[in-house]
Amino acid sequence: MKNPILFSLVFGLIITSCGQKDLSLLNASEESNLLASKLNSGSRAAFSTKNNQVGTLIPVADMQTPRAAHTATRLNDGSVLICGGFEGSNTKRLSSAEIYDPASKSFTKTARLTTPRIAHSSSLMSGGKVLIAGGYDGNALSTTEIYDPESKTFSKGPDLNTPRYGHTATLLPDGKILIAGGVGPGWTFLSSVEIYDFQTNEFIPVKDMALARESHTATLLKNGNVLITGGHRDRRENLKVYASAEIYDSKSNQFSPTGSMNIPRHKHDAVLLSDGKVLVNGGADKRDSPYASAEIYDPITAQFTSISDMNYPRYKHQETSILLPDNTVLIGGGSDRAEVFNYKTAKFTPIQGNLGTTRLFSRATQLDNGEVLITGSYDDRIIARSESWLFAKHKP
Repeated sequence: MKNPILFSLVFGLIITSCGQKDLSLLNASEESNLLASKLNSGSRAAFSTKNNQVGTLIPVADMQTPRAAHTATRLNDGSVLICGGFEGSNTKRLSSAEIYDPASKSFTKTARLTTPRIAHSSSLMSGGKVLIAGGYDGNALSTTEIYDPESKTFSKGPDLNTPRYGHTATLLPDGKILIAGGVGPGWTFLSSVEIYDFQTNEFIPVKDMALARESHTATLLKNGNVLITGGHRDRRENLKVYASAEIYDSKSNQFSPTGSMNIPRHKHDAVLLSDGKVLVNGGADKRDSPYASAEIYDPITAQFTSISDMNYPRYKHQETSILLPDNTVLIGGGSDRAEVFNYKTAKFTPIQGNLGTTRLFSRATQLDNGEVLITGSYDDRIIARSESWLFAKHKP
C-alpha cells in the first residue's frame, strides 16, 4: 500500500530558526541547502528534495504535552492555541493548553482549561477570543469556555442547550457559530443544532438536521450556507454510516436535503475549494476500513462527482485538509503520509517524507505565511503523540 520512503524523518529534530527566510519562500535548492546545513550541524533527520515539486514536511519542536483529539486554533496575532485532547492511551483527558509561536517554532504552556475535554470544538470569534464548546470528560459536556488571548486565561462561557461531543462548529459570515450534531449523554446520537450568538452570549436552538450525525463534516459555502456530509449514528452492530448530505440555510435557519455522496463515509474530511466547490476525502466504512476515495460537491448542481483516488487511504483526519494560497489542498492527517490535491488536474501528489506512524485525530492549522502546522495525533497503538511538523510549499 505504501510507496518506498523517499526520505526519512527521525524524530527529535528541533528547528528553532531558519535565518530571515520563511520556509514557504524557499525553493527546492534553497531548502535542500538549509536542511543539509542542519544535518551537518548534528541534527538527527535526513531529507531529500530531489524531484519534489510539491513541498516538504519539516519536523519542529514537540508540543509540551502529547495529545490527540485536541483543537488547534490560529489566533489574530498569528500564534496557535492548542488545548485539550487526551494523553496516553485515551485514559487521561487533558485540561492543559499551549501556544505555538511561529517566530520561534516552539510551544509554551498557557493557562489551563477549567474542565478537561476531548472531542470538543474551538472557534475564533470576531473579537479575537476563542469559544471552546462541549466535549467529553467521561460524560458529554454542556459547558463552554472562552479564551482571552490578551489575558491568556480561560473563563466560563454560557452552557450549550444540549451536552455534546464529536459535533461540528462552523463560524458563519455574521460571526455566529453553528453547532451541529455529535453525541449526547448515554450515547445518544444527536440531530439537534444550536447557534452561539456572540452579541447576546447565548446558545439558541434552531431546527434539527434531518438525521442524527456524528463523525460528519460541516463546510461553510461561499453563499453563507453550510454543507453537512456523511457521519454515522448508533454503535457496533447497529452502526449506520451515511452517504446523505444536507444544507443549512443561514437565512431561514433550516436544513434541506441535497445530493448524496457516491459512497457512505464517516470520519472523513471536507474543505472548500477556491471555485466554491467542496472536496470530500477519505473516511471509512462501517467496519472502519479507511478509504482512499475522494469526491467533489458542486453547490450549483447539488451533486457529488467522484475523482481520482488519493495515494493513501486515510480516516479520522477531520480538520487536516487545508486550502493553500495557490489553491491546492494539503491533506495532512489520517495516514503516515501527506499529499497535495491539485484542483486543476483533480489529482493527488504525495509529499516526500514519512510521519513515522499513522496520524489519527491530529490537527492542521494554516499560519499567516501560508505554512501549515500539523500537531499531535494518536498512533496505531492508540497512544497520543507530541510531534509536530510544518508543511512548506516550494517556490516555483
